[in-house]
Amino acid sequence: MGVAKRIIPCLDVDRGRVMKGKSFVDLREAGEPVEMALKYRNEGADEIVFLDITATIESRRTMLDVIERVAEVLDIPFTVGGGIRSIEDAYATLRNGADKVSINTMAVERPEIVTALSERYGSQCIVVAIDAKRSQKTASGFEVYTHAARKPRGIDAKEWAMTVERLGAGEILLTSIDRDGTKLGYDIELTSLIACSVNIPVIASGGGGRPEHLYEAFTLGKADAALAASIFHYNEYPVKVVKQYLAERGVEVRL
Repeated sequence: MGVAKRIIPCLDVDRGRVMKGKSFVDLREAGEPVEMALKYRNEGADEIVFLDITATIESRRTMLDVIERVAEVLDIPFTVGGGIRSIEDAYATLRNGADKVSINTMAVERPEIVTALSERYGSQCIVVAIDAKRSQKTASGFEVYTHAARKPRGIDAKEWAMTVERLGAGEILLTSIDRDGTKLGYDIELTSLIACSVNIPVIASGGGGRPEHLYEAFTLGKADAALAASIFHYNEYPVKVVKQYLAERGVEVRL
């Protein structure tokens, strides 16, 4: 028996409300974070990811009060990202109930922070988020973006994934900017490229629209977990339905 694949609903939060957009823009409201987190926990989600999607571009800290309220209703792993710019920010996020912190812009601009956080809190709670877009500027064909996918960095996504693993990241949250919110399926080429280049878990993100997309992320993309938002937020496919679909096709999941 291998390690079960994880299904992770994502709460993209802006000013205290869960939002969902396409390619990180055109946001529309989806609900209230505490209610949605509890709903997904009760439906059988393995983890919850909470991303404060405007904290970095607005140069503010993550909403700690909202994080605390979400954490109070959860007994499954809870990852928080967005606006974490220092060790102190990470500490405050963990102190207010997060089990893991996800960093993106800060990791690119101050890579030594990944090591510092890993040494202080353990690599198991340090997630590096990589937002990647297809590009002819890099050897792998994928370029890293920061600042909520608004700023291209000229960094090769494959090389960056290998670097953050060496720096001490315990997990990679990999989002395809091209597929985000499209519900056309994960970028399997990107997912498999990164998953086969590192020895830490990779969470596929961006494009999940149907249960078969998650199946492809696990089987073809070699992902360890699949993150999705739209299909869960609008009750198109509840978590239990997705897990049953995967189990019937031989993917090991926690039912």
